[in-house]
Amino acid sequence: MKKYSLIISVFSAILLLAACKQKQIVPGPTTDDGSRFLLSEDDLSAGTFHTRHAELFGRAINGYNLAILQGIDKVQATADSGGGYFAGIHAVPPESPVGYPLQLLGKPLLNPARTTSYCSGSSYAAFMEGMNILFKGSEQKLDSVHYEALRMQEADGGRREDHIKFWGWWNADGYGNDFALIQYSRMGRRVKPVAARPGDFMNISWKKGGGHSVVFLGWYRRPDGTKNVVYWSSQKSTNGFGDAIVPISRIKEMLVVRLTTPEHLFDFTIQGQPKNSAKGDSIIW
Repeated sequence: MKKYSLIISVFSAILLLAACKQKQIVPGPTTDDGSRFLLSEDDLSAGTFHTRHAELFGRAINGYNLAILQGIDKVQATADSGGGYFAGIHAVPPESPVGYPLQLLGKPLLNPARTTSYCSGSSYAAFMEGMNILFKGSEQKLDSVHYEALRMQEADGGRREDHIKFWGWWNADGYGNDFALIQYSRMGRRVKPVAARPGDFMNISWKKGGGHSVVFLGWYRRPDGTKNVVYWSSQKSTNGFGDAIVPISRIKEMLVVRLTTPEHLFDFTIQGQPKNSAKGDSIIW
């Protein structure tokens, strides 16, 4: 019996080490073959609140998107059951993009007034945590001017308004992922919805008005045939950070942006002025 117990213990240790060993990020943009990234029920087995995005959704991807999935896990770990959703510019205290003190390379980006979050704040946090992962130990240094442009608050702690520097464009109404990552910073490129891969940034325009800033996880067809998009963000339905499965029948159009040149984090043109306009893509499925 002792022999078998030892074998079982060794086998369990091997499995544990394999589970703990994190997939390495391959330098360079994530690639795709133009096909739809379909998810199975097993892929969704972790449920709404979990820190297994890199493990579950990074299985078949490479490149920088894996860092974004790892970034999601870091954000989600700050609020296991969502953390609360709230959006209110004129509230007292005011809304907070995310509910924890987000930093970039050791420099504070946000001192939150609340423990709640909203959609564009969550996607920005995943992006910034991804940058922390990609540039950990890097010789590249973030100068004070670019750091200030990436902050989510003004120096006095006040709200950074829309269309002001990096966060202001990310948080702007419309397709903020295009405004910030393509037009403003040249850090990403647009991809068609059919070619989207986990870790891409997706902005959604709803048929019944409004929009949503999310990180794409995949496409999912339910057993009844209903077609859905799966994403991570902060929303009312998950009371903050969490995975959501949404029928594509609710979506008017979307715009997907992939991180391609993260090194521009250190040299983007701070005074750049995006067009503040972009047209989304219809979902063809």
